[in-house]
Amino acid sequence: MSNQEFFYSGAKSSKETKRIKKVNKSKKVKWEGREDKKIKGDLAEGILPENHLFLDVLGQEILITMQSSQLNILGQTFRPIFTGKVVEVTNGFITLDPVIIKMSNAPFYRFPTPLSFPMELIANFVPFDSDIQFPIP
Repeated sequence: MSNQEFFYSGAKSSKETKRIKKVNKSKKVKWEGREDKKIKGDLAEGILPENHLFLDVLGQEILITMQSSQLNILGQTFRPIFTGKVVEVTNGFITLDPVIIKMSNAPFYRFPTPLSFPMELIANFVPFDSDIQFPIP
């Protein structure tokens, strides 16, 4: 169980956490026109209505731009443009894996771990093929 799942599951004790894990392992949800997918956490019932937009792109590759003008990771400053496959949607966060950071000096930099983005800081997102090349000013 990840930190996000524990936080959103409402578990109060280790006994309650074990019960939630057991329920979640058996839980499957049918998405429109897609095969059954196992859902982590209480995603089926617990997702807020305003976050259902992100559930529609679960399993697809998207391009995300963030609201800030620039970000800094490991001393490298870049514009907040990311591409990747949506692997998890929770209330408040969307997780991409693998993540490609579109930097001007390394436009196909693949980040080594999955990245979670806060939904309220996402400026826009669109379905996108991560192999497409485009100039970054």
